[in-house]
Amino acid sequence: MSETPANTIESLRWKKIPVLDDGFVCLVDAMGNDSSVVQAARVSYGEGTKQVSDDRTLIRYLLRHRHTTPFEMAEIKILVRVPMDCWRQWIRHRTANVNEYSTRYSVAIDSAQSTPVDQWRTQAKSNRQGSGDPLPTDIGETLSKAEYEFQQAARRLYQERLDAGVAREQARKDLPLCTYTEAYWKVDLHNLLHFLALRMDSHAQYEIREYATAIGKGIIQPLFPVVWEAFEDYRLHGHSFSRLEVGVMQRLIAFGVENQKVAPFSIDDFMQVQDESWRSLTRSRERDECLGKMTDMGLVK
Repeated sequence: MSETPANTIESLRWKKIPVLDDGFVCLVDAMGNDSSVVQAARVSYGEGTKQVSDDRTLIRYLLRHRHTTPFEMAEIKILVRVPMDCWRQWIRHRTANVNEYSTRYSVAIDSAQSTPVDQWRTQAKSNRQGSGDPLPTDIGETLSKAEYEFQQAARRLYQERLDAGVAREQARKDLPLCTYTEAYWKVDLHNLLHFLALRMDSHAQYEIREYATAIGKGIIQPLFPVVWEAFEDYRLHGHSFSRLEVGVMQRLIAFGVENQKVAPFSIDDFMQVQDESWRSLTRSRERDECLGKMTDMGLVK
């Protein structure tokens, strides 16, 4: 496996990848590459394994079977500029080293994330923490106008407090969560991939999904191309199945043989072979997730 060229790292270092209206991510430093993962894995077995498995095959095996330690041998440090509400989700991933811009020491960044008129979203009906369909743009125009006025008023209030001599640590208390902050975020590759698997998922909030995609596609893919390929295959676009879901698939196939049907089966067919623990429930998230996987695979339509 070829080493990650030094010029690849240098071409990415401090290159700001735009996110949202005024955010960005950029690489500060990187330790390791695809070969670092392989080297760490082989230390357990000795050089003899090199003749049995090539580097790409080994990386794919490690990721497929969740042997995570070798991926911890590589680290990435990035600088991010992100709205505070999005950062609150981000910082919940407690496996990184973080140093954030201090609004006790410095004046708050004079920028706030604004929402385009066509990007206001309804509350999802089936997910209390998710979004639904876009709102009509005529409603969006009203909301975006009010948002702008509120952000301007909040910034004026903050500046008036500073001008009056109020301490920065107190003047900041009414700044809205849309205010941008900046932070250095250093994390090993294993925990970064876990972050990306969660935050690039279609169910993640749009704003943090944009940041995760920028990190994954813009930084990790060029630095760790073989790891990224395996990550896309096994984590990002792959499925895992519980014992109950395997049972549903087995019964669905048997149902097709018995009734001379072929995939895709109907939702009614799926409901006939669902797990017994779901049958009495009006709503079951576990059943819905199973149906989603079956649909993605083309077994149910």
